[in-house]
Amino acid sequence: MQVQTQAVEPSVANPLYLWLICLVAALGGLLFGYDWVVIGGAKLFYEAYFAVHDPAMSGWLMSSALVGCVGGAVVAGMLADRFGRRPALVIAAILFVACAIGTAMANDVTVFAIFRIVGGIGIGLASGLSPLYIAEVSPAKNRGLFVAINQLTIVIGVLLAQLVNMWIARPVPPGLDAVALLQSWNVQSGWRWMFFGEGVPAILFLLLVLFIPESPRWLSKAGRDSDARRVLERIGGVAYASEVLTAMHDNRTEHEATPMRALLAKKVRPVLVIGIVLAVFQQWCGINVIFNYAQDIFASAGFDINDTLKSIVATGSVNLVFTLLALRLVDSWGRRKLMLLGAGALTVIYALIGAAYAMHILGLPVLVLVLAAIAVYATTLAPVTWVLLSEIFPEHIRAQAVALGVFALWIACFVLTYTFPWLNAHLGPAGSFWFYGAICAMGFVFIWRRVPETSGVSLEEIERRLGNHG
Repeated sequence: MQVQTQAVEPSVANPLYLWLICLVAALGGLLFGYDWVVIGGAKLFYEAYFAVHDPAMSGWLMSSALVGCVGGAVVAGMLADRFGRRPALVIAAILFVACAIGTAMANDVTVFAIFRIVGGIGIGLASGLSPLYIAEVSPAKNRGLFVAINQLTIVIGVLLAQLVNMWIARPVPPGLDAVALLQSWNVQSGWRWMFFGEGVPAILFLLLVLFIPESPRWLSKAGRDSDARRVLERIGGVAYASEVLTAMHDNRTEHEATPMRALLAKKVRPVLVIGIVLAVFQQWCGINVIFNYAQDIFASAGFDINDTLKSIVATGSVNLVFTLLALRLVDSWGRRKLMLLGAGALTVIYALIGAAYAMHILGLPVLVLVLAAIAVYATTLAPVTWVLLSEIFPEHIRAQAVALGVFALWIACFVLTYTFPWLNAHLGPAGSFWFYGAICAMGFVFIWRRVPETSGVSLEEIERRLGNHG
């Protein structure tokens, strides 16, 4: 299924302004990345502080943020439709600030888990709203680039958390006993500063998001065409504003159903299935297991804790470099080609990782293959999934449909995170990676058969050509 007609748009009148508002919105992605990964580097130390020995409690503290992610995804669409995209982003920023302070100051596991859930709600909101906002303010010609910037900031957040963890954590001497570990600075104070670090970008996000405009597409949908025109004129000039407003009016039905009823409309179902499957596949392709359980994976490959921290930073650095590459490719190569490349390449790499574990070829070879998998993911599935989710749905259900896709993504992430220890225990590292490789092969087939090309096409043209009116 191809959508190839190019949108004809006047040149952007104020590219600096467009970059600024997109970068501010993308700070939500940075906080998403930081909050999601910081716990991995702090895990050994806060578990020693709270005397966590039960695997079930350990898993709960690691995955509690996912409960918030699911909750945030559920309400994101409702908040964005009722109050606007910007107010919902403000709420997300407030939650990130609260999470940073509350988690860092927690003195028992209950309080710790509560504030992890609070941060998870912020992630659930930001993960859907930041790319949605960016897609709605960006011209079609560059929309892939600007939405992919949100993925870049997620990756920067991931790397920032990894670097902060490494800078804060003091070297752990080999053979350190439990009593000495408990009395160490890492356990008594270090892990708290890892979480406090999130407060700096969170406060910056909260302050800056107050100064960006509301989405012009939300303004027009709310009957505020004059406000929408002002925003569009500032982005692309008078001719651009008139063209986009006309396209929005032409695509809008006169008597829209409620968003929830519209989501169930027969004509919407095919594209809704595409969005949900892509969201789930982005998680079940298995890369986030590497980030969430990096210590376990690298330990099984023969790395000690100090080498593991350095290896984790290496994964974040590769993630950043290849996300930058994705920014150049997402509009020029197209979404569909990159998604196929990602699914196919990960299938092969996972087969090789599984073989390395099966034949006990550990250490550097495993690290190289893991970094190759992250490079592929960062260039393809990671950014392009968010781009597609932000652009394939029709305007009248876009916020709710994106929220549903993000909800499915976080449910899939929870399943992935929760099941990996079981898979690893029963299948071993080799079997686990082969299992994820099989999922990637199935994802390749689905993308080949169902996913359209949307590069360079306006949101309204995508909606018209896919026949998504409910």
